[in-house]
Amino acid sequence: MTDANPADASGGPNLFTLNGQGLFVTLALSGIDGKPRLTYQDSSSSQSFSGEQITVEEISIGKVATVTTIRTVDTGYTTFSLVLPVVSATPGQHTVSTIGITTMHRTTLGAVGHGQLTSYHVTILNGSAKTVQS
Repeated sequence: MTDANPADASGGPNLFTLNGQGLFVTLALSGIDGKPRLTYQDSSSSQSFSGEQITVEEISIGKVATVTTIRTVDTGYTTFSLVLPVVSATPGQHTVSTIGITTMHRTTLGAVGHGQLTSYHVTILNGSAKTVQS
């Protein structure tokens, strides 16, 4: 299920600034234009995503924001998913810890032999969450 308006209705933080293991991620659930924005920077690239390029889903562990970071024609694609921690709606900046999941989705053309077509790399991310006016 994809949220049309990914901002937390409970008034929780809407700006997450996180980093870990050479990865830097900023997610604004609602930018000035009302659309989510995510910046992703690792050792090899820096990318910005907005609006429909970001999928925010409510799953059993909470909300997850996902973007496609690499797309290839024949071998598959790579996504990055940020698990959004539940944070109290009290004012101010909160220290948070969560995970980012980089998933390599291989096609049968890009796979060596048969078998597993997805692989995962989990990064522990630490940083802050706060509420900003959009």
